Amino acid sequence: MGYLAGRLARALLTVAGLVTIVFLLVRLIPGDPVEAILGDQAGPEEKAELRQALQLDRPIGAQYVSFLGDVVDGSLGTSFRRPDRSVWSMMHEVLPDTIILALAAWLVAWLVAIPLGTLAAARAGRGWDKLASTAAVAGLAIPNIWLGPLLILAFGVKLRWLPLPGDDLAGPEALILPAITIGTALAAVLTRQTRAAMIEILSQQYITAARARGVPSIPLLLRHALRNALLPVMTIGAAQLGALLSGTVVTEKIFERPGLGTLFLDAFFARDIPVVQGCVLLIAVIYVGVNLAVDLAYGIVDPRVRLS
Repeated sequence: MGYLAGRLARALLTVAGLVTIVFLLVRLIPGDPVEAILGDQAGPEEKAELRQALQLDRPIGAQYVSFLGDVVDGSLGTSFRRPDRSVWSMMHEVLPDTIILALAAWLVAWLVAIPLGTLAAARAGRGWDKLASTAAVAGLAIPNIWLGPLLILAFGVKLRWLPLPGDDLAGPEALILPAITIGTALAAVLTRQTRAAMIEILSQQYITAARARGVPSIPLLLRHALRNALLPVMTIGAAQLGALLSGTVVTEKIFERPGLGTLFLDAFFARDIPVVQGCVLLIAVIYVGVNLAVDLAYGIVDPRVRLS
């Protein structure tokens, strides 16, 4: 119970700090929301009236208290651009699209990383290992903003195998390219982690004993080695699920998909401060929540963690 209470308290303190940090950082965004909404042709009276309606004329402390109230009641405030909509209702509308994309990217990463990392460990120091290591480095080095258009050009424009941005998004094939774009970096991380964990496990005495008993290579790798090597890999993979949500920001815009990323960027360029801070806060809270769940699960699986 002490371990659980400690982790929960730490998570709550982190979220409380995030609320303040998000509020302050969003105020540093250049540009005036009133100017962005009304344009340059509006008169001083109109601007002053809108500034008062948006409560931007209030002291920063009063705005912060108002924001805390919006966080507590769950609305997260009201959009500057759409006063009839709460920020939460706008995010709730597109959140399922972002979650589906993040889970698809997570699945792509696992389907690539586990076989590639296992093969690299089984052939350590040889051709397959060098190929897997090179692919992992490339996956980490290539940014989403470059990989996404490249995949569109190759598989959407040249080969015509997959839909282009703006096409019908109803089918599962529309998820393939954005999921690969987001999942590539995670696949690289998991490949390296799988390789390292497998190499360590393959050097254990019980693996040597299994080889001496004549256990075939594939059952040895999958049943004896991989099962024991997956715990640290699963920990990293689960923790990165929250990070995938932030990775959707650019990718959703590239592929013209609805989601938190598209909502955030549209609000950012429109200087819609409540929506920007709501999106940032939600992604940060999800990230903290996922990491908390991983910590608690790790403590259940490995009791030694609760004692450390």
